[in-house]
Amino acid sequence: MKVIAAYMLALLGGNTAPTADDIKKILGSVGAEAEDDRIEFLLTQVKGKDITELVASGREKLASVPSGGGGAPMAVAASGGGSAAAAAPETKKEEKVEEKVESDEDMGFSLFD
Repeated sequence: MKVIAAYMLALLGGNTAPTADDIKKILGSVGAEAEDDRIEFLLTQVKGKDITELVASGREKLASVPSGGGGAPMAVAASGGGSAAAAAPETKKEEKVEEKVESDEDMGFSLFD
């Protein structure tokens, strides 16, 4: 990811064709290093391609990927015409807990007597 981020930063900086040295310079400026083979792999994959088209293509692919979040909301939505109350799990009633307030009188003496 850091190699891709450095490549994108170079593009945003106005460099229309970043090289491996450009990417290494950007990464080095923040104390990060990257393997040469990863940099070369990225450069071969993006060579001759428009970055806006690549980003748009990636967004389309990510749109179809589930992003987590648990199964309960999906089960309720998939149940169709059933009532939401029947599909929702029962909530546990909160028990009131009385806090015991201690006073100086409980200790048997007062600091100001």
